[in-house]
Amino acid sequence: MPPAPSPPAWRLLARQLRPQRGRLAAAGTLSLLGGLVGLVQPAAARSVLDSLTDHRPATAPAMVLAGVMLAGVLLNALGSYQLQLIAETVVRRSRGTLAARLLRLPVPEFDRLRPGDLISRVTSDTTLLRAATAQALVGSATSLLLTLGALVAMLLLDPALCGVTVGVLLLVALLSGSLLPRVMRAAKQAQTVVGELGALLDRALGAFRTVKANGLEPQLTAQAAGAAERAWTSGSRAAAWETVTEAASALAVQVAFLAVLGLGAARVGDGRLGVTSLISFLLYLVYLGPLLSQLVAGTGLLQRGLAAVERIAEVERLPVEPLTPACEASAGHTPASHTSAGQTPPRTPARLAFRDVAFRYPGRDHPVLDRLTLDLPAGGLTALVGPSGAGKSTLFALLERFYEPGAGAITLDGRDLRDWPLTALRAAIGYVEQDTPVLAGTLRENLCLGAPGTVSETELRRVLTLTRLDHLVTTLPDGLDSQLGERGRALSGGQRQRVAIARALLRRPRLLLLDEPSSQLDAANEQALREAVAQVARTTTVLVIAHRLATAADADRIVVLDAGRIRAVGTHTDLLAQDRLYAALACTQLLAA
Repeated sequence: MPPAPSPPAWRLLARQLRPQRGRLAAAGTLSLLGGLVGLVQPAAARSVLDSLTDHRPATAPAMVLAGVMLAGVLLNALGSYQLQLIAETVVRRSRGTLAARLLRLPVPEFDRLRPGDLISRVTSDTTLLRAATAQALVGSATSLLLTLGALVAMLLLDPALCGVTVGVLLLVALLSGSLLPRVMRAAKQAQTVVGELGALLDRALGAFRTVKANGLEPQLTAQAAGAAERAWTSGSRAAAWETVTEAASALAVQVAFLAVLGLGAARVGDGRLGVTSLISFLLYLVYLGPLLSQLVAGTGLLQRGLAAVERIAEVERLPVEPLTPACEASAGHTPASHTSAGQTPPRTPARLAFRDVAFRYPGRDHPVLDRLTLDLPAGGLTALVGPSGAGKSTLFALLERFYEPGAGAITLDGRDLRDWPLTALRAAIGYVEQDTPVLAGTLRENLCLGAPGTVSETELRRVLTLTRLDHLVTTLPDGLDSQLGERGRALSGGQRQRVAIARALLRRPRLLLLDEPSSQLDAANEQALREAVAQVARTTTVLVIAHRLATAADADRIVVLDAGRIRAVGTHTDLLAQDRLYAALACTQLLAA
């Protein structure tokens, strides 16, 4: 993740907490009241001791002490519960915002980043944000206020003893102030390495069969162990600095206790301080110990939380696609409400034009498309052929606006794609990728994914028959409601390809993009697919990338691409006679005859 200008970490945390500031104030007030009641306990205990020393009844002071203790416990418990709820709310909002932002990343930005690291920011970093909200921020603030309150009470009891206590605490504060920034740096480094580990595992698990087939387990295990070791080193460094700070605060309380005990005994001996006052002062000092420990621990947690907030803010600064509600009229979209017969009203096919389109991928010197100009009428089947790297898949990416042309323009129905709302544009396009992704879930969920409205059973059955998936449905244990496994592993490659095609057809697109749709099909299914595509092309504009020229042979027009330029356009018969590159491609696949 490249560095970018950012506000201070504490300001980023304040922005995360701003929607909950009212509830935070209320919960903090409850915790503070509980702490203030705790400050009354030494005074109440002194009242009990005074009554016993003066041989007066101690029942009433004892009941007051018991009531004070009970009130303190209840207030602290209620405040802690409210803080936990607020922290969970902050984390829920942050996770929802990050997930929505990641899903709206532009394709070039996503290609630059590592998915595993992004996932760790949504999961582990937001968990640290919860600790920073509840335990660290409010807890530290409450502890600080109660510490000041205890020091005021101690000052009223004996200024000299209070001065000794404050002197020791100031030394601890100076030490903590110098160590805590190191905690934040080490914590952020540890969280960054955890993100690297997530990216490594995401890559390995995404190609699990390849890892197994190539025996990469030892190599990847070593890499994971190295990342875990670096995370451990950074985490241990942060833990060491936190431990030193906590130990210093605990030692300071002990030193202050001994100093107060010695000086207090001397002052009691010369009559300048009463015994009950010394006991009360020592009780305040004992009360101060946990407050200081909570303050130091909370500050350490806050440093970890601030490091997490900075990583979360890096994701929040990433650009996103400006998605807008689909404009049905702009897309020429007829609402997908099905008639009583189960049919969806037809949609008009799209008309495309490319005007001097040029494009190069970020970080590459040579253009993928170079001044490409092409007109495609509405309807019919157009096949894109040519050697690998000619720019065929790039044309599809530009049509979906995954990337923007570096020069020139692409129009749909005479309107520049950049003037279309993204949602409306993509609602008009059905896209079948070459790797045919199938998501975990049922077959029905995969087929209806992205389909507008509710797909009728009649329409579903029609598309299943068209793509020859009807036989597959009969072999699955639960039919359309059968689980397909993670990434559709219960299906063969050809079945996944047909599921992706059926899913695109159920969207009833005006423009259908097929990227090598027959690459994993046998001869019989390939012929059935060609017939299905020809049928769809009667009412839809179909563009197909065809490495196997049998898919392109029956196309209305074939566009031959080479080095990012259009070399020739024509039918199969015309191109065999007129274009040497197409003829050579056809000869290698025994189609020239």
